Order: sequence, then structure tokens, then C-alpha cells
Amino acid sequence: MTRLLVICACAFALVATVVVAQAPRAQRPDPRTIQLRGNRFKPLTYDEMTPAQKTMIEHLIAGPRGGVNGPFNVLLRSPEIGDLGQEFGGAARFKSSLPQRLYELAILVTARYWTAQYEWQAHHRSALQAGLSASICDAIAAGRRPTGMRKDEEALYNFVSELLNTKHVSDATFNAAKSVFGERGIVDIIAVTGWYNLVSMMLNVDQYPVNEGTQPELKPLTGTR
Repeated sequence: MTRLLVICACAFALVATVVVAQAPRAQRPDPRTIQLRGNRFKPLTYDEMTPAQKTMIEHLIAGPRGGVNGPFNVLLRSPEIGDLGQEFGGAARFKSSLPQRLYELAILVTARYWTAQYEWQAHHRSALQAGLSASICDAIAAGRRPTGMRKDEEALYNFVSELLNTKHVSDATFNAAKSVFGERGIVDIIAVTGWYNLVSMMLNVDQYPVNEGTQPELKPLTGTR
């Protein structure tokens, strides 16, 4: 009886493996049909791109983003840096030790710091979907310190806000973050914040448009953050 159960289990595993192997992969856009967006930097078509630019686009489409929205039309102007940048950004976001709710929080604080409209618009929605409170998002958008944060949210918010606004992190803030996230978590917080600082600068320099049919969500801030 035991031998029969083992044989059945092995057969089931083999069938499952075959089914998974035969399942169609998620559809990726054809790089020749992509439509980049931008303002000051003219959106390039695939036919206009150099071989290095085409390689960068193909890597973007094959990666976890599966798309080209954001700063990538700008980064195409320096495709070697752009390709390394998109790989770093992908790791900072998709291979982070932080749960999505928290790295999205770091992105929102960074987007608000720069008043990066498209970045805020995209990641505001992602943050809400990941479970970040709407009241926290609203407070950040208004330039206020959120209330009612969880312990991990408060540790991350304090770290990112202090780093952006003072260019340093105090011992108290560092130790609080380390106690929650560990040393790897601190590095991952710095990485996602650093990448989205670069993204924000590129989007703002390009005057990158928000999604068609929508309006910018962030108002200019006055005074200190």
C-alpha cells in the first residue's frame, strides 16, 4: 500500500511538472510595437534605436516590469548606464527584503520630496493595493507626518525622511530601523530610496506627463517637510 502511494505521488508530480512546462508564458509586448512617452526627450521608436538601445528595451520587457513607462525613454540616451540602471532598479524593487507595503512607502516619501507627479501617481495606487493605509498616503501627499503608523512603517518613514531632508541619519533612527529590518533591510531601504531619487530627477527634468485623462495629484509644498 505504501509503495502504491509513493508511485501515485510520483506520477502526480510528473503530470504537474509537464502541465507547468506546457503552460503558456505571460505575454510580453513586442519591442517593435512599444510606445515610449516623454516630453523634453523625444519618445523613440524601436526603428530609431541603436543596437545598444534596443538591447536595453528588450531587457526591460523581459524583466519583472514587463514595460517601459517611467524614466526609460530618458535613460535610452545613455543606454549602457540605462541598462545597468534598470537592472539595479529592478533589484531594488523586486528583490528587496522589504515587503511591498514598505518599499512602496519609501517610494512615496521620495516622490513627495521631489514632487515627482508620475512616480507618485503610479506608486500611490501600488501602495494602496499593497495594504498601506490611505490616511498615511494622504498625509505624505500633504507634506505632513502620518499618524497611526505601524512600528515598521514608522521606522522606515523616519529613516527615509531624515535621510532625504538632513542628508544624514541619527543613531536613534538608524538603530530603530536596524532593530526592525536588520542590516540588509537598511541597505534595501537606501537602495530603493536612491533609485527613486534618480527616477524622480529624470522624470522632473523630462517634465514627464501623468497618465492621459488624469491630473497631477501632488500640490506644491511650502515651508519645511
